[in-house]
Amino acid sequence: MTANAEPVSISVDEDAIAGNFLSPKAKVPGVLFVHGWGGSQERDLIRARGIAGLGCVCLTFDLRGHGAFNDRQASVNREDNLRDLLAAYDHLLSHPAIDTSSVAVVGTSYGGYLATILSQMRKVRWLALRVPAMYRDANWLMPKRELDRRDLMQYRSSHIDAADNRALRACAAFRGDVLIVESEHDEHVPHATIMSYRAAFQQTHSLTHRIIDHADHSLSTEVSQEAYTSILVDWITEMVVGERLSINQMPR
Repeated sequence: MTANAEPVSISVDEDAIAGNFLSPKAKVPGVLFVHGWGGSQERDLIRARGIAGLGCVCLTFDLRGHGAFNDRQASVNREDNLRDLLAAYDHLLSHPAIDTSSVAVVGTSYGGYLATILSQMRKVRWLALRVPAMYRDANWLMPKRELDRRDLMQYRSSHIDAADNRALRACAAFRGDVLIVESEHDEHVPHATIMSYRAAFQQTHSLTHRIIDHADHSLSTEVSQEAYTSILVDWITEMVVGERLSINQMPR
């Protein structure tokens, strides 16, 4: 990897000695984590620390209605949380070390649903979706907690055409790399939902689909948590870090 060199003068006693600061010439990828409904950034922080060690700048955050805003969960709607995600994305890109053309978004459940919509509104190179949830386009401004859960499960259990859903229309337009992680025994996001997402991604550069055996929606066992971490880190390493290594190794 090439480096920038900046001459510096270092004061010592009454003298000044010469030196050089060397820093990476290339900027680094950014990774934005979006937790699910009822969750928080706590679990994302653990994985973000590992991915930051690969040479990425990571940002985790709490959607409104969660974390410090938990008392407002009954009133927030999807528009509120999409605005949260847009603000977080813009904040990530304000970091001086970020390569603004190399951004990955890692979304879980509700966060995965929002992440797909974000990809039509901001530049996203890589999308990692764990058990991405699905919602009807109707009642967008209704408080999220008031949506009819029984109706949602019926909707998610059917095939949904990309033209009929905002999130899936975003998927149909996405041209980057995608990771979809499914839980074998998911009680909230059935296999049909995952297949609707898969069917919508028709223009991707690559699509990887993994199923975590015996796992439930929340990955309630340590084994399933570790399995997801391994899948995500391996994919980020291959897609994000691997691509940058290949570019740096190209003859100049």
